[in-house]
Amino acid sequence: MTNTRPTTHPHPHPHPHPDTDGLDARLVIDRTTFRLDMTLTAAPGDVLALLGPNGAGKTTALRALAGLTPLTDGHLRLDGASLEHTPPESRPVGVVFQDYLLFPHLSALDNVAFGPRCQGASKAEARAQAAAWLDRMGLAAHAGAKPRRLSGGQAQRVALARALATRPRLLLLDEPLAALDARTRLEVRAQLRRHLAEFEAVAVLVTHDPLDAMVLADRLVVIEHGRIVQEGGPADIARHPRTDYIAQLVGLNLYRGQADGHTVRLGTGPAITTTEVLHGPAFVAFPPSAVTLFRDRPTGASARNLWRCKVAGLETHGDQIRADLTGGLPLAADLTTVAAAELDLHPGAAVWATVKATQTHAYPA
Repeated sequence: MTNTRPTTHPHPHPHPHPDTDGLDARLVIDRTTFRLDMTLTAAPGDVLALLGPNGAGKTTALRALAGLTPLTDGHLRLDGASLEHTPPESRPVGVVFQDYLLFPHLSALDNVAFGPRCQGASKAEARAQAAAWLDRMGLAAHAGAKPRRLSGGQAQRVALARALATRPRLLLLDEPLAALDARTRLEVRAQLRRHLAEFEAVAVLVTHDPLDAMVLADRLVVIEHGRIVQEGGPADIARHPRTDYIAQLVGLNLYRGQADGHTVRLGTGPAITTTEVLHGPAFVAFPPSAVTLFRDRPTGASARNLWRCKVAGLETHGDQIRADLTGGLPLAADLTTVAAAELDLHPGAAVWATVKATQTHAYPA
């Protein structure tokens, strides 16, 4: 990824510690019933996505980075400078909130100019910078519009321009696409990806949407119960989930067991045959689309990866039907509407489920 400073920045922010540029943080926050304890590091140009279920600690971490929630312990360094005791308004941090929080009485231009004005720029200079940013966002024609006259996508881009106009060394995005409808979200996601690719400092994105994370981030950090449970590149996370939450996020059936050659035995339950050869604790994953269902035991099928199950529930999943199965092996199976009708699937129906070993993926736990 090549990162270049936007041409609208006439005075690049100085880098006082070239060998320590970027984010180095250990965020510890103790509350009565919750403890956040996580370490985040990122180099300039990195885009991190914090993923996790509700209550995992994503927003708490973002607020700590912004200085809105004080640390109980740990440290927060940005480009080598300690920020633990720096008030939020004095931090080189830009924030894009889920609901944008634009000033309703100011035009789009003056919303974006607000940050440079607070940093000491003259009114004319601040408005010139703001105009350049709005042009960059494709919003030059809306410079005079108040927030109530903007669409959701336009308001999101004004909020992003406002955050970037302060030349932040850390950009925080809190569910930036959550308030958009599906069509607008697709368009704005593509634009946001382009702007983040050009951003030369650190960006941290909080989202619960795996697609947003996969498209926008270089690295995913998955949080559960205030701890990091897995981090890595999007492809690696999708390929090797290590918790049920991550498996559901990327749409895989996930099991943990003991491997012995091509077989992974799941506790006291069944075994799964795989193509990989492993020994010791292991995960096995496969997509719901790899599951084939039969109402009667398939003739000629081997006993490997064949389980007697019961339909616990059915729901529409995109253009397919997802069956939630219990019994021999709890799993999710995807099939077409026609196939579901031909099998006469309904809650309580008994079925046989099969998965080819070549469609499973085993890896060390």
